[in-house]
Amino acid sequence: MRHHTVLETWLRGLAIAVIVLFFMFPIFWIVLMSFQTNETILRSPPSMAFVPTISNYEAIFAGRLDSNVASMDIKFLGNLGNSIILSVGSVAVALLLGVPAAYAFARHKFRGSEDIAFTLLSFRFAPPLLVLLPLTTYFQALGIADTYFGLIWVYQLICLPLILWIVRGYFEDIPADIEHAYRTAGHGWFATFRKIALPLAMPGIAAAGLLAFIFAWNNFIFALVLASADKQPVTVGALAFVTASGIQYGQIAAAVVLSIAPTLMLALYAQRYLVEGLSLGAVKG
Repeated sequence: MRHHTVLETWLRGLAIAVIVLFFMFPIFWIVLMSFQTNETILRSPPSMAFVPTISNYEAIFAGRLDSNVASMDIKFLGNLGNSIILSVGSVAVALLLGVPAAYAFARHKFRGSEDIAFTLLSFRFAPPLLVLLPLTTYFQALGIADTYFGLIWVYQLICLPLILWIVRGYFEDIPADIEHAYRTAGHGWFATFRKIALPLAMPGIAAAGLLAFIFAWNNFIFALVLASADKQPVTVGALAFVTASGIQYGQIAAAVVLSIAPTLMLALYAQRYLVEGLSLGAVKG
């Protein structure tokens, strides 16, 4: 029996290692590419033996893209700052609007509440191209085209439904008797929400906010159509490395590494809240 247990443990560990290697190898390869020149990357057959260089990162931080044919200015660090502004602003607005709405849908059932909630969720399912043309027209009429405010508002199609539905489930998992006992002591609905429901659901809210941040950070199509070069995030700014003289693979790889670093560090820092939030409500009773 002990032999079977050891064998099962070894096989389980081997399976986990293979799965991790399968999913992490592309990221590992991108990191290696970021320290290579185009000539080294494009050699055939490919090899992991190379002399590392930081020229790709130097070009990004210097804001200068050099190729064999021509040179041009790039604003990737500005794109990185745009991504931070758009993602943080979008998640902040979505939390401000979505958390109270999620509590209302979880605790106050009224006629049409499920229909309204599903309608809000359907915005997440809608193809972005379906709403881009009317949004462009409306934004131009309102004077908010090519502004951070307008882009943050559009990003609510990504963040708000996600936060609303995830946080709603966390509020529903909190026993209503706790809130009822607090209200019996003479406290109002808002005080109950702020002092009881909100602290209990905070791990779930943090997890939903983190997921919304990642989705907002990775968005491409909204910023591509609705923003000019000085408002575009990293997902669109990476197109600058595809030029008429060729594709700068090494600098693209360095840009990818820099663009995933903020979300990776945020996920590592908030992993405790993420684990607690995703497991909230798993054990009832």
